[in-house]
Amino acid sequence: MSLVDATIYATHLVFAGLWSGTVLFTSYAVLPAALNGDLRAGALEAMTGKLRTVSRASALLLLLTGGHLAATIYTAESLFATGRGHLVLTMVALWFTLAALVEVGAAKLVDGTEQQKVRQPAADARPFLLGASLVAVLLLVDAGAILGLYY
Repeated sequence: MSLVDATIYATHLVFAGLWSGTVLFTSYAVLPAALNGDLRAGALEAMTGKLRTVSRASALLLLLTGGHLAATIYTAESLFATGRGHLVLTMVALWFTLAALVEVGAAKLVDGTEQQKVRQPAADARPFLLGASLVAVLLLVDAGAILGLYY
């Protein structure tokens, strides 16, 4: 493996972990605090802004690095005809799903913060962020399965 490929692979893994961790932390810590009314609207909006930044940056970097890895490791035939290729395609579908769930959840989370509301926006965002958390875990499991088939 070349230094460039190793750097791209490491970047891919770091941002996959960062994105998953940020989504899980939001669901585990931020969302319950907002549901309990323990957060001010400004704090909730700021935390949601960080979630969006990490999500968007990670999505872009994962698209770029994953595209490079897929192009150097797979052919069209191996993507569609092998178990490992199917796992990669599943990862792409989960990646799009995660990005969509985070965007919708984040939008709902800040709805009403200008009126100093936190509980109702958190309740509205909850199903989307819990779904995003499930997808984040599934992405990590999928990545582990891909690596398990590689080694």
